[in-house]
Amino acid sequence: MSDPRILTVRPTPDEYAWTFGGAPPVARIVPGTVLDLYTEDCFAGRVQSEKDLVSEVCEFPYLNPQTGPFHVEGAEPGDTLAVHFVSIEPARDWAASTTVPLFGALTSTHTTATLQPPLPEAVWIWQLDRERRTALFTARDSDIRIELPMDPMHGTVGVAPANLEVRSALVPDAHGGNMDTPEMRAGATCYLGVNVEGGLLSLGDGHARQGEGETCGVAVECAMNTVVIVELLKGVATPWPRIETDTHIISTGSARPLEDAFRISQLDLVQWLVRDYGFSELDAYQFATQTVESPLANVCDTNYTCVAKLRKEWLPARETHRGIHARMRETAAALGR
Repeated sequence: MSDPRILTVRPTPDEYAWTFGGAPPVARIVPGTVLDLYTEDCFAGRVQSEKDLVSEVCEFPYLNPQTGPFHVEGAEPGDTLAVHFVSIEPARDWAASTTVPLFGALTSTHTTATLQPPLPEAVWIWQLDRERRTALFTARDSDIRIELPMDPMHGTVGVAPANLEVRSALVPDAHGGNMDTPEMRAGATCYLGVNVEGGLLSLGDGHARQGEGETCGVAVECAMNTVVIVELLKGVATPWPRIETDTHIISTGSARPLEDAFRISQLDLVQWLVRDYGFSELDAYQFATQTVESPLANVCDTNYTCVAKLRKEWLPARETHRGIHARMRETAAALGR
């Protein structure tokens, strides 16, 4: 096996993308390229203390900066990009989380309008111990301090949408985007269906950790140093983003209302079992019903995201996505990261 090409990208503040679609590529890469990337946090690094309120230091709608997009040579509609996360490491010793008025699952929002006043703005600064792999919660209104394990992930990974659409980096949909699932951690491979020539892959929105659902709308947001491998599966369609790990296959769905996001993820999992594992549709429906795990990814974004995951050990010994996850794991091991 020849050594993979490695491209290092450290964007300057004016080089981030704020949308999926509508942004020119920052580089053209060949399949098999390793991307060594810096991604800024969702606040573009502007929330640095408890005094830095989002409404005062951030410039709307410029939230959730993305590193990219990357044009993948040979990628065409009907193909799939496979993005393997080799490593996801916080780039700073701190991270920020906030409440944002009219945003989150337990407050009035623009789409769930009520007479109650918005929640007040507040900021929590989390201290990260990158050597010990911990994140320290420090309460604002008491002396409570609780150390939690870090679980770094990327909230936003996606490609350009279909039909000439341009979508805010805050929006999850069939192109990926701001799905905010903790499943997008190191060791996972994300499959994204290509909608335009080159795919136009971008990623950002690093989280040092996040609970399922991202209830208040903001995780432990931090800048990341991330290494990914990008491969191309010709002639393989992926209508909704999928994730494969060593232990699970995982489908995602993003929509409103929440039950439609749930339905999309469950249907995609059923169709995955039919396509790659030899099930009939009804057998897959029955089997998935009794075996699926259904974590919430986010219940706060413009679209909600649900996840449907199934243990590989319970599946027939079949190859999915041409076995690319296992091969990319071998490449990652060879990189020594």
